[in-house]
Amino acid sequence: MSTTLADPTPTTRHAWLAIGAVGLATFAVVTTEMLPVGLLTPISETFGASAGTVALSLTLPSLLAALFAPVVVIAAGNVDRRRILLGLLGLLVSANLATALAPGIGWLLAARVLVGFCIGGVWAIAGGLASRLAPRHAVGLATAIIFGGVAAASVLGVPLGALLGELAGWRWAFAGMAVLSALALALLAAVLPALPVASAITPRHFIAQSGNRALQAGLLLTLLLVSGHFMAFTFVRPLLLSMSGFDVRWIGALLFGYGIAGMAGNFLAGLLAPTRPGMTLALIALGLLLVPLLFLGIGQAPGGGGIALLAWGLAYGGVSVGLMTWMIQSAPDAVEVASALFIAVFNVGIALGSWAGGQVVDNFALQPLLWLSVTVFAMALLLALALGARRDGRVSDYCS
Repeated sequence: MSTTLADPTPTTRHAWLAIGAVGLATFAVVTTEMLPVGLLTPISETFGASAGTVALSLTLPSLLAALFAPVVVIAAGNVDRRRILLGLLGLLVSANLATALAPGIGWLLAARVLVGFCIGGVWAIAGGLASRLAPRHAVGLATAIIFGGVAAASVLGVPLGALLGELAGWRWAFAGMAVLSALALALLAAVLPALPVASAITPRHFIAQSGNRALQAGLLLTLLLVSGHFMAFTFVRPLLLSMSGFDVRWIGALLFGYGIAGMAGNFLAGLLAPTRPGMTLALIALGLLLVPLLFLGIGQAPGGGGIALLAWGLAYGGVSVGLMTWMIQSAPDAVEVASALFIAVFNVGIALGSWAGGQVVDNFALQPLLWLSVTVFAMALLLALALGARRDGRVSDYCS
């Protein structure tokens, strides 16, 4: 919310350096969060734990991030946001190192608890920084760069982490994330200006949004899309190995292809969402609905599995930018609050999806997991179509 923040008014050059540094920080924190997705099998083999147990390394930080995203916005009070971001990035470096050195599954899960704290805190602050750092005419681009860390982590961070895990082992993937987090910390320290706060956000600012039906509907759609995605994507490696019959050496390259498709989806959604947010979300939901159906129909062979995976990347790549555009347009005068709520629900979706997927895989099999995701995506599609019918056909005041 602009009334709560004191603008640092950096020079244009330093503003864009700072925006890029924040984007790198969000990339580091979200990649750290989702890295177990591409390393599930080797971590399970190292510790002799089930896939469902290792999936807790994704569930725990997501749940804590959901808790801390709104809490940090309130608890931060008048503390300079720059100090908070630097402290959280330092903690992220330590959490990645602790994960890389974990002697057992308990140690690893404890380290992932620290990751959850970092995720919620970083996003609580970073989500509202675009309007503070960028010139007024370029706030949209700055927002895309900062939130692009989510899309880039989803579609590139995990595949590259999986590739490094294949080449050197999963521990080196987390060690590499510690190095990247340290680089993000150093860049933030060098270019991010002081971010003083004029007045703190209070719980009443969140309560005020309880009557915002468009925002609440967007949060429900976020929960459906993200949980449906992660209940299946947490087990993308077993899907490709067991169902589609790929050799293990192809996993890194396949996930990289998924990443390239996802970046294309992010770009396409970014072009369409500002003027047609409802239609954009409906197309994303439809694409995600088709993915598990493709795996069930043609995914029993490598060619079909590859097609399904590319379609998956294309559809999911637009999720973050499409949903965040909806949130900003639904609460243009409460962007920081909307951002905190969005990140909280997004991470609840990650936790719920990965937990539900783990339960289905441990007790049943991969095919029932795909049918469950079909059901969730079908509900998301119906909701997105309803939202589009109400919102599209006019441009919100935020965009105009």
